Amino acid sequence: MSANKLSVKIGVLTVSDRAYNGTYADRSGKAIVEVLQSYIASEWEAVYKIVPDEQGIIEKELVQMADASQCCLIFTTGGTGPAKRDVTVEATEKVCDKLLPGFGELMRKVSLASVPTAILSRQTAGIYHNSLIVNLPGKPAAIEECMSAVFPAIPYCIDLIDGPFIKTDEGQMKVFRPQSK
Repeated sequence: MSANKLSVKIGVLTVSDRAYNGTYADRSGKAIVEVLQSYIASEWEAVYKIVPDEQGIIEKELVQMADASQCCLIFTTGGTGPAKRDVTVEATEKVCDKLLPGFGELMRKVSLASVPTAILSRQTAGIYHNSLIVNLPGKPAAIEECMSAVFPAIPYCIDLIDGPFIKTDEGQMKVFRPQSK
């Protein structure tokens, strides 16, 4: 087993002009890390970055986190709405080899139970080489809600793309992996 298989690196990419410029603190990226700390029992490391709402910069950082930092999983937050500067989804779709639209569908479904404007969200997910990229909304409460909905499928997805085995705290997050034959 290679060293890569033993370490779990997870990218957390906050996309926000205002957080990038220091107008306000990044609560969304920190919310992702907190949720992951409660879910994951494996040794893992966060690769954390804040970037502005610029498609080229977002694309470059997604590739950097996947290739150079070797993140098997990358969560983005912000830039998933309908505003002109919301381009995280376009950046994700541009770099991904395969899209996984079920992630966005499920996140919108669970969010709609809380807020009718969830229909405006364009979250998606996809595979870039050996990394799963998941676009999350920008509000901390919505982040936890969406992560709890989609995370049960994430460790198995990472298995399928030859990533490291992610073990969870079953008391916090029960994941699904098919039974071996």
